[in-house]
Amino acid sequence: MTTDVLNFHFSKVTRLALAIPALLMAGQGCSSRSDTQLERADGLQLTPVSVQLNWYPEVEHGGVYEALVNGAYQDRNLAVEIKPGGRETPVAPELLLGRSQFAITNADDVVLFRAQGADIVAVFAAAQNNPRCLLVRADSGVEGFDDLAGITLQCQPGRAFLPFLRKRGFLDEVREVPYFNSIAGMVDDPKMAVQAYVVAEPILARQQGVDVRTLMVSDLGWNPYSSVLVTTGTLIRESPELVRDFVAATKTGWADYLASPQLANEAILKANTHGMTAEVLQFGAEQMRPLAYPTESTELGEMTLPRWQELVDQMKEIEVIGPDAVRAEDCFTDEFLP
Repeated sequence: MTTDVLNFHFSKVTRLALAIPALLMAGQGCSSRSDTQLERADGLQLTPVSVQLNWYPEVEHGGVYEALVNGAYQDRNLAVEIKPGGRETPVAPELLLGRSQFAITNADDVVLFRAQGADIVAVFAAAQNNPRCLLVRADSGVEGFDDLAGITLQCQPGRAFLPFLRKRGFLDEVREVPYFNSIAGMVDDPKMAVQAYVVAEPILARQQGVDVRTLMVSDLGWNPYSSVLVTTGTLIRESPELVRDFVAATKTGWADYLASPQLANEAILKANTHGMTAEVLQFGAEQMRPLAYPTESTELGEMTLPRWQELVDQMKEIEVIGPDAVRAEDCFTDEFLP
């Protein structure tokens, strides 16, 4: 790991540690939702709600877009605004300051937010299995994580899966360089690998004529819930019916999206101005189905305490949170899941 990457990682953590307490103080006494209402065509009132995405609009947010385009939110009397994200999206500050009532993030981010004192709570997990992978070229000689020596890995500093891999020695002889949301580096270099999501980058590589192999980090035991819907503890306590309605509509959206993603993908394509294509979105939706339904008995959106406890314990082990910083039972609630 280079000195520049180390400095970037720790400066990011430091900024988060300094920012969240200030936001907590600034948000005291502030309502986490607007009381302004809009009117439906039939005269019923709609409550405006916004949801902050943690990345540019992609299939990981498909259920939210589906619930918007198929009317599931409006059926619950909600006027929903979807706020696209990007690199370094301030998910926790958006929620703490009440600029958004809900957000999409990953379970390991929830743990990090709570470790910094932010009362962020998961209420629905669309992806039971995490889509995180390392993308390597088929001609790289890399068949598995044990073969990564000599590879250059484009990765985003601060992501918790990286210290997980380092702790297990998989990155000991790997050169890490920043990732800029592009696979261009591996097109001409068989020894270049990139962090990726299995729902997008593999087909992007193939479209550029590169045959690739995916190394799923979940196969090693790092498997945080993904596409997680979160809100604040304050909103849960003050407006439980709003949370219940939003979760129910979002669940409907995800069920419909995973069955037939075309309409939502059209909306995602319009919202994403970063080179996304219809073919990539269709591919991604197909990859999302087994992540959301890994078994026949999986209930869409479900979360369990053992899974959260395992994640918290892993993050303590890799020392991205303190030994007493987070309780697993505080990270989520299943009270809004039927």
